[in-house]
Amino acid sequence: MPIYEYACKKCSKKFDHLARTMSASDVKVKCPECGSTDTARALSVFAVRGGDSTPDTAPPTCGRCGGAPGSCQT
Repeated sequence: MPIYEYACKKCSKKFDHLARTMSASDVKVKCPECGSTDTARALSVFAVRGGDSTPDTAPPTCGRCGGAPGSCQT
């Protein structure tokens, strides 16, 4: 079941709507904030993160030895 993102043209609230069928995506969706059916499906954006499991808060590492920058013996 697809989840669509909508925007209310009356109050500008953005919200998600779970469509039970593909044809249900054409049905007017009611805004949960103001109750208006003057809504439009919005362009959804998503982020993709690579397979690196290192947390973003980890200190940078050297490209040659994997230690702290400047720790390599050259």
